[in-house]
Amino acid sequence: MSKVELYAAIRRDYRGGMSMRELERKHGVTWRTVRKALDSSWPEPRKKLPPRATTLDPYKTVIDEILRADLDAPRKQRHTVTRIFHRLVEEHGADVSYGVVRYYVAGRKPEILVESGKAPLEAFVPQTHLPGHEAEVDFGDVTVRLAGELVTCYLFSFRLSYSGKAVHRVFASCGQEAFFEGHVHALRTLGGVPRTKVRYDNLKAAVARVLGQSRGRVEADRWIAFRSHFGIESFYCRPGIEGAHEKGGAEGMIGYFRRNHFVPVPEVSSLAELNEMVEQWDRQDDARRIGSRPKTVAQYFAVEQPLLMPLPEEPFETGRLFTPRVDRRPEVRADGGGRAAECRGGTTRSGCRTRGTGRLGRSAAAG
Repeated sequence: MSKVELYAAIRRDYRGGMSMRELERKHGVTWRTVRKALDSSWPEPRKKLPPRATTLDPYKTVIDEILRADLDAPRKQRHTVTRIFHRLVEEHGADVSYGVVRYYVAGRKPEILVESGKAPLEAFVPQTHLPGHEAEVDFGDVTVRLAGELVTCYLFSFRLSYSGKAVHRVFASCGQEAFFEGHVHALRTLGGVPRTKVRYDNLKAAVARVLGQSRGRVEADRWIAFRSHFGIESFYCRPGIEGAHEKGGAEGMIGYFRRNHFVPVPEVSSLAELNEMVEQWDRQDDARRIGSRPKTVAQYFAVEQPLLMPLPEEPFETGRLFTPRVDRRPEVRADGGGRAAECRGGTTRSGCRTRGTGRLGRSAAAG
């Protein structure tokens, strides 16, 4: 568990009557950690270590001067990292590696542009959303005690951007079938589809390839068919941590839902039982207010729901059918050979169960 979750568990057990020594033994921590958890619900930030000295330190001022001189040089006659490296070796006798020089220049060059006033400072503008127009989707891992065994599952979250209304579903995997089933459940619960765009990470269930640093994506064929069926317009965030703020609502919703409903760790006999609890938690969260908003999520959703596009009448098959070949054991390989299935009764279409995380054709959504 994270440090925030550890602090929350310690504070909860302390309110339940446990002593300091009992808390130390149960959570495997020192008395200092227990004391800090009882004093504050939020862990103190980690102290930053001073930067370590490197062989490049004596030459950093030289590199900075070169980068500043390049600001006024012709565009095609500015220093590359290779040229800077060769000048350090030839003119200053530097005993440094090319990789160290490249790493320093990559971080220092944007800073010098900002210092010179030739590059704008990066800033964030609060987003505003029209009712019924936008949504955000995300997956997050959660730990569950399932049938007595501690396992990692995946929490799907579909959040409307205007009202903050979110629908969640827990799956055994975060594969494409689970991705589709999460959408189907969320859209049915909401009673409609956002009119403009739904924001996504560059997850493999939807994106086959990211095209450089642009917004262009090569999408998976089944995902194209799925979103075309429901009329979903996809918008993909920038890769990595730089794009996380572009769908901050879903990112924050995963964390909120995990901290408030999966602490302590739920104990269930099946995923179907857990998803019934998740639906109840979603209904409870409708009564909360987000930040300083004057109304509840349910009140904002009442305005937004009639403005969503209607759902298509025809269903979409979220699972996939396979016709695999049975070997002598008897086993079959499904989904590109990634999962093995043991077949009973000499058939490959029924009576098959997989060895691993999924089930043949579907995502093990409800247990």
